[in-house]
Amino acid sequence: MSTPAAVGQVDPSSVAADQLKSIIDRIERLEDEKAGIAGDIKDVYAEAKSNGFDVAALRTIIRLRKKDHAERQEEEAILELYLSALGMA
Repeated sequence: MSTPAAVGQVDPSSVAADQLKSIIDRIERLEDEKAGIAGDIKDVYAEAKSNGFDVAALRTIIRLRKKDHAERQEEEAILELYLSALGMA
């Protein structure tokens, strides 16, 4: 009886394990980079706050800029409708 290595084949479980380890290593490296970037963003918000900017407003602007124009208009229209219904507009 011959083993996979004896006939020149690669053990599939070994390949899967190597591939899995590679994927896990890449994810961990990216998570480390993400944590570093999150720290940098936090520092920028702290700098903005120390310069007198309203951080909540900055976060809202960042969130809105990620949306396309039509999506922003729809959100603003719904917000205006709700505010009006509550007597807040």
